[in-house]
Amino acid sequence: MKVGIMGGTFDPIHNGHLILAETVHDKLKLDEILFIPSARPPHKRFRQDIIDPEHRLAMTVLATCSNKNFHVSTIEILRNGPSYAVYTIDELKKIYEFGTEFYFILGSDAAVELYTWHHAQELIEKCNFIVATREGTDFNVEEIEKDFSVKGRIQKIDTPKIEISSTEIREKIKNGQSIKYLVPESVETYIRKENLYEY
Repeated sequence: MKVGIMGGTFDPIHNGHLILAETVHDKLKLDEILFIPSARPPHKRFRQDIIDPEHRLAMTVLATCSNKNFHVSTIEILRNGPSYAVYTIDELKKIYEFGTEFYFILGSDAAVELYTWHHAQELIEKCNFIVATREGTDFNVEEIEKDFSVKGRIQKIDTPKIEISSTEIREKIKNGQSIKYLVPESVETYIRKENLYEY
């Protein structure tokens, strides 16, 4: 199997995440895309306003349930400690059948910071990376693979330029503005029902 991994805070999940996942699934003919909401994202440990994992998990399930190729995992939410990708891969390798290939999907802005990831060398030897190119970010696959002494582990893919961010959505809600068409309707309904991001 070839499994794409969409990890993130998903605070909240939005249509940009879904379009990226569908594009990668379609272009690379992956068997499934696994969305993994993080419990304690290490790179956002100083943010105090991240909503509870249960809410972020619920919104991720609502956003993806209509796509038979999308699945959601609680693996990081149930794990104690920071949500390090290298530990997630270790756990997934125990769950999926032997020989399954995993592909982390991320934007080029995050990919240029791979050096800062926890046990980055070990991680890049255990899985593949699909990098969605984004305008304004200089990303050289050959250079990064050379630095990590690997080959064929990183693949760059052109994706639609969808300028949606979770930060923008949270700000719009605080300011009483519409978020329609930025998130799936089911997610918008959940946010309104639970009064999320209003403070």
